[in-house]
Parts: sequence; C-alpha cells; structure tokens
Amino acid sequence: MTAPLPAPPAAPESLRVATGDGHDAPLQIVSAPDPGPALLWLPAMGVPARKYRHFAAALGERGCTVALHEWRGQDGSNRRAARDCDWGYAELLRDIAASRAALETAFPGRRWTIGGHSLGGQLAALALARDPSDYAGYALVGSGHPWWRTFPGWHKAVLLSAIGWFRAVSAVCGYFPGERAGFAGREARGVMRDWAASAVDGSYRPARIDFDAEARLREVALPGLAVRLTGDRYVPRASLDHLVNKLPLLHWQRADIGGAEFSGGRAGHFEWLREPAPVVRRVAEWIDGIR
Repeated sequence: MTAPLPAPPAAPESLRVATGDGHDAPLQIVSAPDPGPALLWLPAMGVPARKYRHFAAALGERGCTVALHEWRGQDGSNRRAARDCDWGYAELLRDIAASRAALETAFPGRRWTIGGHSLGGQLAALALARDPSDYAGYALVGSGHPWWRTFPGWHKAVLLSAIGWFRAVSAVCGYFPGERAGFAGREARGVMRDWAASAVDGSYRPARIDFDAEARLREVALPGLAVRLTGDRYVPRASLDHLVNKLPLLHWQRADIGGAEFSGGRAGHFEWLREPAPVVRRVAEWIDGIR
C-alpha cells in the first residue's frame, strides 16, 4: 500500500528568469543557510518543477539549497507548444544557462552542482558540456540515454515503433500531445525531434547547437553521481551505462535503490517523487562529500 503524501512544504522562493527570446519562467528555490551546497535541478520531460518540491524541501532540511528549473512550455512558463510555437534542445539549453546566470546574481559566489531526472539528467549533461566551468558536479536520478539498442528484447521494437509514431503525430499536430498519448506532456515537436534523433543513433547531436556535444562530454572532469531505481522500466541499466560512458573523465559514484526502501515496495521511474527520502539520502551524502 502506497504511503499517503506528506503535507506540501511551504512555497519556495521564486525568481523570474528571462531567456532573451521572449521566454520567461519561474525558478523555484528552497534555500538553506550559506555556505552550504547548492543544486540546480532539471525535471523529467513533461513534468512541472512543482512535482519536485518534496524532494527539494527534504534536501533543504539537510542543508542543500535547491533551485527547480521549469521547462519551457510547462506550468509557469509563458510558452505553450503549438504549430507556430516550437523549440528544441538548443532553446532548452539557453533556458538552463539563463537560470544559472540568475542564480549567480541571486547567490554570488555559491558553487552549484547540476542534476536532473530522466530527460533532465540528459539535458544536465549537455548543459555541463556547454558550460563546464559553471558547475561543481553532476547528479542524475532515474536517467539514462534513450538509445534503442540499450533496451532489452522486444522493448527495442516497441521503442523504435514509438519513435516513428511520435514523429508522425508531432508533424500532424504541430506539437506532441503527450497528455493524450500517455507519454510526457504537451511537448514542442523540436524537442521530440531531438529526443528521437538521440534514441535512434545513440549520440547527442541536437539541431542548432553551436558546440560538439559528444566531444565536450568526453572532456568534462568533475564528480558525478548516478542513482538507478531498480524498478525503472524506462531506464534499463544499459541505458544508464551508455549515458555514464559518454563522460569518461567524471569521478563517478553509483547507487542502486531497490523497492525495499519504499513503503509501496517499488523503486520506479516516478514513484520516488512521492517518497523521496531514499534518493535524498544518496544525493545529500554525495553532495556533502564533494564540498
């Protein structure tokens, strides 16, 4: 039986972050006393930042300031994906850079790590490749590379079929109606195009970015944390390994979390958001160790 949700934590502080192309979104912040560690956190695809407020509050109680980035198109963002309103990874990376710049202004001199869940873990890696000097480390939870070859057995065929279907639906609608398709949320077709391209060829070569992501990832040398949830059907171990191996110079710490650590008995892709304590413990201990 799943444990009931705890009472929502007090509303975090918020900064309004403008990217420069007319987009702006809130950056929610749970502050801890200086000069503690700090983490810029990127959500999963289609998941609003508010879903991570219990995670952020628990880390805040352990002395870590957490900034929850909001994806373009989600909740407080002033954009919604449509045929005439499109974007891809290139724009999402600029949004992340804008959040990092806002944090530098609000918290001068703080050392920030970057991390994320699912797609957030992938975009965190690309943000690290784009601006490696901006961050002190990289953490991912329930994340891996979506290359179809890293999935087991018949899952390969299902993923390849889904990729083709996602592309077709996005082309017809002008955006991806994930809330109706049962995968992610309402997404820009450019995001789905970049995601699908990486899933097909196993590399990161998003459209319109101005750097070689694959080469830059191989040059980053920082502490890294990779947390795998053993019941996560979206991220098999080989998927995580493929992402981790793209950053060979990172000093990796890895942790598996099984269902026994959750009251519901399942360590799944999203279940941990309702009961974040096992994940919080790993992240807090790791981030304390790299200070």
